[in-house]
Amino acid sequence: MELLREDDVDSLATLEERIHQAIELVTNLRREQSAALAEKQAALAERDAALREAAAARAQLAGLTEELDALRSERKQVRSRIERLLGQIDSLSAG
Repeated sequence: MELLREDDVDSLATLEERIHQAIELVTNLRREQSAALAEKQAALAERDAALREAAAARAQLAGLTEELDALRSERKQVRSRIERLLGQIDSLSAG
């Protein structure tokens, strides 16, 4: 049986150390990838929630705009009726 030379042992130890470093690097990269995917999912969920809130706000704005238009129209009608009544009162006073 042939004994390993000291250079061969050093080379083998160096190779073993590099393999361990590569394994550690792959493990860390997988962990980082997993964290990045989780962050992506969280960001997408936040985006979707924000889009839903924006759509709800747009719908509420449309409803409020419609209500405001109706109130303005109603105010215009009331003003017109009051002016008509005041005109009738003035015609009674003048007569």
